[in-house]
Amino acid sequence: MKRAFTYLCLLCLSTLALADGPSPVGQWRSIDDETGKAKGVVEVSINNGELSGRLLKLLDPSEPNPVCKACDGERKGQPIEGMVILWGLSGSGATWEDGKVLDPESGKVYDAAVKVIDGGERLELRGYMGVSWLGRTQVWERIDTAP
Repeated sequence: MKRAFTYLCLLCLSTLALADGPSPVGQWRSIDDETGKAKGVVEVSINNGELSGRLLKLLDPSEPNPVCKACDGERKGQPIEGMVILWGLSGSGATWEDGKVLDPESGKVYDAAVKVIDGGERLELRGYMGVSWLGRTQVWERIDTAP
């Protein structure tokens, strides 16, 4: 009886862990939602409970070592490769919300939410202004194995 109870508890705990879904932590190939082409490699990480993403590499830059010409403030004129483009998201498991995302081409910063889908193989990034339905979604592809 004691063994059956222990087994049942472990089963419940593992089900709760899976309910959160796969983690967004890892490297992702960003896909342009207008052209369908891969644009870059983004490394997503969690630090102090906050999800963020750094652009590691542009896949087909229009010029060598591009900088963020359209950005404001501290990002203006800084190299795009290595730049944090996703920050401030809170959540757990597969769903993170209430953050910001930078479009380095336009220099605009949007509200952001991410959700891991397809068993951890793809990530939906929703960028919007004010309310989520006023925005666009990009679907990124995982390029490493889920942690």
